[in-house]
Amino acid sequence: MKTICLQFKVHQPFRFKRYRFFDIGKSHYYYDDYSNESIVRRLASKCFLPANKILLDLIKEYGSRFKISFSISGVAIDQFELYAPEVLESFKKLAATKCVEFVSEPYAHSLASLIDKEEFIQQIKMHEEKIWETFGQKPKIFRNTELIYNDEIGNTLAELNYNAVMTEGAKHILGWKSPDFVYCNPDNPRLKLLLRNYKLSDDIRLRFSDRNWSEFPLTTEKFVGWLKATDLKEEVINLYMNYETFGHVHAPETGVHDFLKHLPSAVFKHSNITFSTPSEVAKKQPVAPMNFLHPVSWKDEARDVSAWLGNELQQEAVNKLYALSNKVKLVSDPKLKKDWLYLQVSEHFYYMSNRFFSGIDVNSYHNPYNSPYDAFINYMNVLSDFELRLQEALKDVKPLVDKPSTKLFNNSKSTTKSSVKMTKIENEIPGAVPETAGDATVAKKPAVKKKAAKKPAAKKKAAAKPAAKKKVAKKPAAKKKVAKKPAAKKKVVKKAAPKKKVAKKAAPKKKVAKKVVKKAAPKKKVVKKVVKKAAPKKVVKKAAAKKVVKKAAPKKVVKKVAAKKVVKKAAAKKVVKKAAPKKAVAKKK
Repeated sequence: MKTICLQFKVHQPFRFKRYRFFDIGKSHYYYDDYSNESIVRRLASKCFLPANKILLDLIKEYGSRFKISFSISGVAIDQFELYAPEVLESFKKLAATKCVEFVSEPYAHSLASLIDKEEFIQQIKMHEEKIWETFGQKPKIFRNTELIYNDEIGNTLAELNYNAVMTEGAKHILGWKSPDFVYCNPDNPRLKLLLRNYKLSDDIRLRFSDRNWSEFPLTTEKFVGWLKATDLKEEVINLYMNYETFGHVHAPETGVHDFLKHLPSAVFKHSNITFSTPSEVAKKQPVAPMNFLHPVSWKDEARDVSAWLGNELQQEAVNKLYALSNKVKLVSDPKLKKDWLYLQVSEHFYYMSNRFFSGIDVNSYHNPYNSPYDAFINYMNVLSDFELRLQEALKDVKPLVDKPSTKLFNNSKSTTKSSVKMTKIENEIPGAVPETAGDATVAKKPAVKKKAAKKPAAKKKAAAKPAAKKKVAKKPAAKKKVAKKPAAKKKVVKKAAPKKKVAKKAAPKKKVAKKVVKKAAPKKKVVKKVVKKAAPKKVVKKAAAKKVVKKAAPKKVVKKVAAKKVVKKAAAKKVVKKAAPKKAVAKKK
């Protein structure tokens, strides 16, 4: 059986007073109390109170057969508490009938869902608490600001355990499909999508009193005929509209209140259609998943978010506002918190739009500005003063604020080069210390020799092969590396000016040589290197530093001769046994 989901949006933005440049830093109260109160009182008398009375009478007449739902922003509830508490009492009476459902939305009727996920979630929780305190209901259906929705927003709502979300049945999303079915989020099938039938909704919302409309005047019988003409297989007709439709957008003299009053009786009399709340509709099985890759809304023919973010003025204002998000989280001043919420109201950015809108625009009734630029200048003046107050409140916690302020600037990917450099420096510190500490260098150099001692393992493999001549010829190359080490010893000689001190420091080297000989005893080839390396050490002990410099030249000759003998005789063992000093080498020559 087909059902109607009748849903009304109730929202009234705070209007800012004319805030000039010279007021920045001096006056911190931004609201035009006279205008705000007069608008709320006018809406209360023409729309909210009479329409609420009609709905209460219908529920008393039809009982649970007639059901409706409301989406009331936290900002609207705040204004009712200030200027029209009787309106809030009339909504409480409707809530007590159990035939009225209150759905959730962002507290400030903001654009946070498109920009700042954390702020979006925070406002949802604030609104849930407000609805519970005011009407005793915990919402499980969500209606975002101006029906803005995409898959990412749907995933966030699924994380918050909502059962369904209301959005626009946009033609470019649906294609050939009908909005009169229940769909679901593709990533979270448990989250149902309730799509507005924008044609039938706007016939009441926008065109009811338009005398140029081909269907004027609209009667309840004609409208029910359109409902019946929809496909029999379709399950639900979602009629979403502003509550201001009844008495403000269309004046009471147009007969709009009478239309609302006689609609249920015409539906029950001429059709089998019923009325249901959004929660009841959400229990139906979805017919298919529906992708919303880009944000949609119910605003104008484009059905996108360009009405609030379409030009540079709007984008600059939104960017500057949400750049303060992280800082606001650190303050506890209730006045700053309240101003932060009211600065996010979507109408501030809508008034900066320079687009041409067709048909009747319900928001134009509340626009106090002569041009989009006028709206931009006034808003930015208020925002500048708010930022000064915020900086003053954060003086004590300023170091904690120097972080990426908002997702708009994509600072999450920026890695500070200084932190990378610091890690490199920390890794290089262990190597930097030996260069400056004289004793430490001597102590750490034997560690390098131990690594060189591992190479004989490769020499054993080479000895197993018959063609050892080529590989033996490579050994002198390794000896060149050893020859570099005496160069380091020259530095030690320069640092130690007194010769006696050099002798003392060199004394421990004997112990190192002995230890190496003991460990390398089983490997005869290792002993060769130790004996050859130890030869220059004896020269340092017995001779003066100058002689060491003179004898450094013959060392190269000794190496060359030794290399030749190894190639001809390959008698390595004899050299080890004799360990002949340099004098013996001279005799052989």
